Amino acid sequence: MPTTVAPPSSALAPSPVPWRPSWRALALLILLVALAHMALLGLAPAGLGAEPVSPITKFSTRTIVIAPPVAETPAAAPPPAATAPPAATKPLRPRAVHAPRPKPDPVPAAASPSPDPAPEATAPKDPESPDLVAQAAPDSGAAPTPEPPASAAVAPSATPASAPAAGTGEATTTMAGTQSLRIPGSVTLDFEATGQIGASPQRGVFGELVWLHDGTRYDGRLTLKAVFFTLLNWRSTGQIGLSGLEPERYSESRKAEVASHFARDRGEVVFSNNAPPVPLKPGAQDRMSVMMQLGGLLAASPERYPAGTRIAIQTVGARDADVWVFVVGDEEKLSLPAGEYLARKLTRDPRKPFDRKVELWLAPAYGYLPVRIRQTEPNGDFADAQLRKPLPAASAG
Repeated sequence: MPTTVAPPSSALAPSPVPWRPSWRALALLILLVALAHMALLGLAPAGLGAEPVSPITKFSTRTIVIAPPVAETPAAAPPPAATAPPAATKPLRPRAVHAPRPKPDPVPAAASPSPDPAPEATAPKDPESPDLVAQAAPDSGAAPTPEPPASAAVAPSATPASAPAAGTGEATTTMAGTQSLRIPGSVTLDFEATGQIGASPQRGVFGELVWLHDGTRYDGRLTLKAVFFTLLNWRSTGQIGLSGLEPERYSESRKAEVASHFARDRGEVVFSNNAPPVPLKPGAQDRMSVMMQLGGLLAASPERYPAGTRIAIQTVGARDADVWVFVVGDEEKLSLPAGEYLARKLTRDPRKPFDRKVELWLAPAYGYLPVRIRQTEPNGDFADAQLRKPLPAASAG
């Protein structure tokens, strides 16, 4: 009997029919997708629980207008139409346009200070243009008056009246058309000095004054030395200009050097020992150059300086600066180691504590070169340098 094989169950099952969504399902799906997009974009209806958000508010850009303070006030918070009448808001617009125009302009702002005059306007403006040095009437024996200010500034338009002498000759300079200086030519002066330091008298001290210039620049040195010590060692370097000698550097040295610098570009004197700078006054000299400057003044115009005349010059040391007032005296006959000399004496008396007294004797027959120099300290110490060798004949006249 033939065997009958049963077909597999899969063969007996009907073939599956593919699923096809109905149009209702598709519409529902599309609606759900649309609602989801609307929710993301903020357009979902209020009934679905989403708070309506204005697309203009969400995606609008912000514009910042930079305006002056006058225009910011009406633009920051415009008043409602119900509370502010239109007539009050319209004038604000042209005011915002015109306000920024004068603001950047500095002229109106500078022209509107208080009507009171500025303090600088009352300052004197060099009314008299006096000579290089201040001088008073001859001394009448009264008590010394306070030291006057240093020499007046030289007018910038002034020009030298003569060309500088070459080599070792004299240099004549006219300052601002008021007076002249006759700077002595290059020379070396030998001195013999006596002195006292404390209770010990000092003898056997010798020194020299070396004066060099080429009509444009100068170099002056004054030294007094003993066998085992140095009484003083001064040096001044600078140029010869419209105001005569114009120092640039002054130094004093014994064991160590201390210097002062004439910072003319800044109008002050600077000290190497870190002392505070001081204002530099016109015509200022140092302790070395002041002797040659005074001699140049008297050599050029001796008639301008009768006995009793006061000459005030700012004199700079290595650590300080002060106005020194020299009183011109009569001619004196000196008996020096170098011989007999006629000399005009100039004296700077101490005017406050710790001032030193300076006495100079300048020889008219030798271009008012110093033939004797004496300095006395407040404690009584002094150094008295007197010409030891005769002056060269070239210095006369």
